[in-house]
Formats: sequence, structure tokens, C-alpha cells
Amino acid sequence: MWDQTILLVEDSEDDVFLMKRALKESNILNPLQIAVHGQHAIDYLAGTGKYADRVQHPLPSLIFLDLKLPFKHGLEVLKWIHEQPSLETILVIVLTSSSEERDIQQAYSLGARSFLVKPPTPEMLLELMLSLKSYWVKFNEYPATLDTPGS
Repeated sequence: MWDQTILLVEDSEDDVFLMKRALKESNILNPLQIAVHGQHAIDYLAGTGKYADRVQHPLPSLIFLDLKLPFKHGLEVLKWIHEQPSLETILVIVLTSSSEERDIQQAYSLGARSFLVKPPTPEMLLELMLSLKSYWVKFNEYPATLDTPGS
């Protein structure tokens, strides 16, 4: 199984709990790091402050990014990621409650690989994680710069 770190950028404790449960139930056992607001996400990815130790806080290969975040909006985080050449291979999946066309357009223009609206039930979130596992973990091909299955 692919063992790369996943970064979940989410400010809702309830959504973090549900996501952890859905990942576990879908047998996605990758190391999971949590950033509770946009500035934490940027600090984590930049490796600054409390995130400077890359052994404890490795760069993720996949980011689940909420848009409605305190301090820095998710689109600001996505813009920052998009401007960092060293982060261009990180998969960013927007997972948010917004389904506004403007947010969808901006997210894709800033490099999001997928835009998903948070499912309304834990069962639907599990179904989503199972689908993502199949696509991103089982079938997707990754560049040689990432330590992925088969490399």
C-alpha cells in the first residue's frame, strides 16, 4: 500500500473525526497530518516553525483542502501551493461544503486536481474515500519524484 503522508486541511473537529474514520474504514492507512487553518497548512508545507522537522512532518503527496478556513481561505492556500515549484507534484483535492461555480473555477485554475463537495452523511464519505482509494492509490501513475508504489 502506498505509504505517503496525507495532509488534511480542515478546521471542523467533527469533519476531522469523520474523515479519520472514513479513511480507516476504507483501509487508507497512510500517515495523516492535520492543519486546522490555512496559515497552518502553508507553514506545514513550507516546513517552518513547529513543522520544520520533516521526519515528524513530511511533505504530503496528497492534500485534502477545505475552502472555508480561518486566517487564510483555502483558495489562498491553493494559490500559495501553485506558486511553489517544489510542490507541483502534490495532489490537491478540494473537499469543501461549497458548490459555488466561482469556487470551482478558481480551484481548478489554481491547480486543484479535483473538487469535491463534502458528502452529507458518514456513509457517503466512506463511499467517496473508497472511490478515491481506488483511483488515486490503485490506478493513478505518479511522477518519479514521489516515492510511490512500484517505484
